[in-house]
Amino acid sequence: MIDFMLDTFKKNAQDDAIVWNDKAYNYQWLYDKVLEWDDYLEKNNFTPGTVVALEADFSPNAVGLFLSLVRKKTILVPLTSSVANKKDEFLQTAEVEKLIKVNKDDSFELVETGAKASHELLLKLQQRQHPGLILFSSGSTGKSKAALHDLTGILKKFEVPRHKMRSISFLLYDHIGGVNTMLYVLSNGGCLVTVPDRNASTVLGAIDKHRVELLPTSPTFLNLVLISESYRDYKLESLKVVTYGTEPMPESTLQSFHKLFPHIKLTQTYGLSELGILRSKSKSSDSLWVKIGGEGFQTRVVDNLLEIKAESAMMGYLNAISPFTEDGWFKTGDAVETDGDYFKILGRKSELINVGGEKVYPAEVESTILELPEVEEVTAFGEPHPLTGQVVAVELKTNSEDTNQLKKAIKRHCNQKLERFKIPVKFYFTQNKQHSERFKKMRADISNQNHGQTS
Repeated sequence: MIDFMLDTFKKNAQDDAIVWNDKAYNYQWLYDKVLEWDDYLEKNNFTPGTVVALEADFSPNAVGLFLSLVRKKTILVPLTSSVANKKDEFLQTAEVEKLIKVNKDDSFELVETGAKASHELLLKLQQRQHPGLILFSSGSTGKSKAALHDLTGILKKFEVPRHKMRSISFLLYDHIGGVNTMLYVLSNGGCLVTVPDRNASTVLGAIDKHRVELLPTSPTFLNLVLISESYRDYKLESLKVVTYGTEPMPESTLQSFHKLFPHIKLTQTYGLSELGILRSKSKSSDSLWVKIGGEGFQTRVVDNLLEIKAESAMMGYLNAISPFTEDGWFKTGDAVETDGDYFKILGRKSELINVGGEKVYPAEVESTILELPEVEEVTAFGEPHPLTGQVVAVELKTNSEDTNQLKKAIKRHCNQKLERFKIPVKFYFTQNKQHSERFKKMRADISNQNHGQTS
């Protein structure tokens, strides 16, 4: 199943495969570690189709174990500390039979849960004798959904050789983007540089020290890099490509980052837990227009919403009804504009603000407000209004002590840039962060909370 990767390991035996705690592990080490894990799994009765939760981060043992579990054709459920409060729910939903926890010192422990997989989709995958992957959605708009993949569909695209690069493992171990980064880097003989946390200074320091070429990240993180100005403390000449996804990119953030780092190619990515990561090509480093699709993917737009048909699509949810149309298309819920082969992602339909029948996408409002240097983070959302149905509200994190003056400045600025119905009416100021541990904006949590008095 991953023999093509092991062949790559042998060809690059003396090259760095993983950097963990500033120590490099080469491909010979990783190759041997995979075989060592193969023996362990055999001795401990890990059979094809066993549902195995793997609680870890990108440590050397965790990477080797992930690959060995794929070779054993088990059904993997990656977990991280970011979902600790939902761990029991996830274990139950996925019908996990064995749990391996890889600790911070790279030691591990095995737990037998006593459960037995019985869901019809799990049984179907077991009958195929294929490895599986269960990924949980963030659950920001309700209960987390468990997407079951036949891993053969996801692995297929990595058989085609691509660029060999040194990359930061920024996106999390239990995120489709994190899994994609790991498989991409290792299948091409690159180096996966891990970080102990995702603070701007930590990540940029690792890029400098380990000559990282690729940073897969989110718009929220790039905005935090700009706010912190920690880029002034490090040399980033090695960084060739920054890919960003998981949420709409504020155009102001993109323009500011590109102006600071014109030598870095900025590429928008697009992927979902249910489909995998699509190939993408941005029109330019300072453009939000992007081509998405490629081999194994088809795209179409229905009522201004993006739909995708993918060979790597999940088999289905373990705890929700199928989201596919009768002819196999997945409704992403993302509103888009089109220009020939290019798309511009406007945002989720569920996040749309309806002001008297006029559509307002939060990303456009946020991008405009982020042009003001006093604003560190901003989240736009709709609030009920008796006449217009909704009005635009914003929650702001700011470095200004005079919030009344800032509110006036924001209104003046928005008056010059936005149509009248898009201008915020209500303002809430906070010092709380507005993003999750996945560095994705917590829109639902913010819009649903009781804000109390406006300022």
